[in-house]
Amino acid sequence: MSVRPKKHLGQHFLKDLSIAQRIAGLLSGHGGYPNVLEIGPGMGVLTQYLLPDGRFTTHVIEIDAESVVYLNDHFPMLRGRIIEGDFLRKNLATLFEGPVAVIGNFPYNISSQIFFKVLEHRQQVPEVVCMLQKEVAQRIASPPGNKDYGILSVLLQAFYDIKYEFTVDAGVFQPPPKVQSGVISLRRNGVEKLDCDEKKFFQVVKQGFNNRRKTLRNALKPLGLPEAMQTHPLLDKRAEQLGVKEFVELTQCIHGL
Repeated sequence: MSVRPKKHLGQHFLKDLSIAQRIAGLLSGHGGYPNVLEIGPGMGVLTQYLLPDGRFTTHVIEIDAESVVYLNDHFPMLRGRIIEGDFLRKNLATLFEGPVAVIGNFPYNISSQIFFKVLEHRQQVPEVVCMLQKEVAQRIASPPGNKDYGILSVLLQAFYDIKYEFTVDAGVFQPPPKVQSGVISLRRNGVEKLDCDEKKFFQVVKQGFNNRRKTLRNALKPLGLPEAMQTHPLLDKRAEQLGVKEFVELTQCIHGL
């Protein structure tokens, strides 16, 4: 028995075992964690390399009922640790008491949403290793000043050190996606809290990139720039030129913090 890939779930099953083993090997144990949660294990190609790792206990979350049946049949070690449902609708704090690393071959259509969920639970997620669409992977890992750099880059880089690990060709999947994939790793940095209101920080970052061709003086006008900061040198730049530190500074100035 095998599982039929379902287009509406964005399923592309990895066939190359060496790549699966390589992805599993990227988990560093950074920060120390007793549990790992694999998102969308499918037929367990990656899972089989996580289970023998004695540093942590592997759990999986799978929305596809057919895959859940397959995993129960083929991975008896996983029984009791297969969560059936949608990761985006789950509360990590109720699933796990302590820290938990996240790993997986993320469905392309919800990868950004997964990262926003990780951001919500960043105090609980010390490490993420994942494969996703190459373009999105590059964007997340991109430094300031690069055309790929965007909203998700800034928000994730505020709390994680991010590394683009390697590229994966479409031919190693069933069915093959129309694009290449990229594997990235994220490890929590030392930032517990930003030196500004985080909701306002997110707002400033999003507003800046929503008009990324404009200077920040024009892009951020809807936020109501105080008269006193009209000559601030950062306003002469575009959003893609600013790092996390500069966005924090802008947020402090705009909101008088």
